Amino acid sequence: MTHSIREIEQRFTSGVYPKRDLTLVRGKDATVWDDEGRAYVDCVGGQGVSTLGHANEAVARAIAEQALKLISCPEIFYNDTRAQFEALLISILPAGLERVYLCNSGAEAVEAAIKFARLSTGRPNIVATVRAFHGRTLGALSATYEPKYREPFQPLVPGFSHVPYNNIEALAAAVNDQTAAVLIEAVQGEGGVHPGTPEYLRAAREITEQHGALLIVDEVQTGFARTGRWFAVEHSGIAPDLMPMGKAIAGGVPMGGVGIRPTVKNLAPGVHGSTFGGNPLACAAGIASIHEMKRLDLPRQAAEKGAYFKERLEEVNAPVIREVRGAGLLIGVELKTKVAPYLRALQAEGVLALPAGLNVLRFLPPAVITYEQIDFVVEKTAKVLAA
Repeated sequence: MTHSIREIEQRFTSGVYPKRDLTLVRGKDATVWDDEGRAYVDCVGGQGVSTLGHANEAVARAIAEQALKLISCPEIFYNDTRAQFEALLISILPAGLERVYLCNSGAEAVEAAIKFARLSTGRPNIVATVRAFHGRTLGALSATYEPKYREPFQPLVPGFSHVPYNNIEALAAAVNDQTAAVLIEAVQGEGGVHPGTPEYLRAAREITEQHGALLIVDEVQTGFARTGRWFAVEHSGIAPDLMPMGKAIAGGVPMGGVGIRPTVKNLAPGVHGSTFGGNPLACAAGIASIHEMKRLDLPRQAAEKGAYFKERLEEVNAPVIREVRGAGLLIGVELKTKVAPYLRALQAEGVLALPAGLNVLRFLPPAVITYEQIDFVVEKTAKVLAA
């Protein structure tokens, strides 16, 4: 069976995804199983999607019930499920974000935020950061820093520049009266798991306000309880003007969104849109997901388990480790060498993890991961890093 599945995908898939030697067929909470029945602790988590865990029964029921009722309803019509989801989502967003635009992914949310910033301010320029990752569509890619993602697709959208992350002076020097927005991540994920300091995020808020620019904080990976709060910006006490979201927003169903403050102007009918954005199926999944996150108190779980996980990793005595850093259950272990061989070794030991650049081992487990599973992951990490 394994051979057949892999042959089919190799024959028909586009070829743009680097495939691991593993066929996953089932999941529950923080465990996934391959087609041969072997279990793995999932610290990939759908690349940050599965904060709530796999096969949550409440989410599955909500999807099934909505599928039998109404799957598609474009936003040219009102819809009961969408209205309920929007109100619930707004209730957990940072104070000041009073409206939401719904789409299908985090990259689409970033694209919308860029467009809204230019439309609102009438200015062309976006200041992003070194090591930033905001997505692979052309606008989001223009804000992304890594040359290997950018260079094959030049020329990209003009008007983007990059300054060092967590550097207040560099940010202040880059923002002027032609800046539409500053676009930053609250924690750089793909760029190596670098948390923004509260001082830096508050300075970004002040600098943009001083220059009449907008602040866009990308919470696509950090949103929905990942860092120990509903959203990572809450650690610094600020609210951005535009906040792209995605990944965990709907329990695994593709969805994205942008939280919007009243400072964002000119959002008139027709300036942007999405055929599938705000569809009732994704909204039903989103409602169930947020309710389940509340019921399980996932922000608290992510904070407590993340602190325990990070502390255990810091105890690992392996010369190859340079630093352990992160926020909640977004944790990076920076190595003195390339990470790829260690990812393969962890997989062989029953742990799935991610890279964050060439030399950072990234853990993005569901917040429902158990302490016993965390201990297992740390034990296997210590074993492979000592080899």
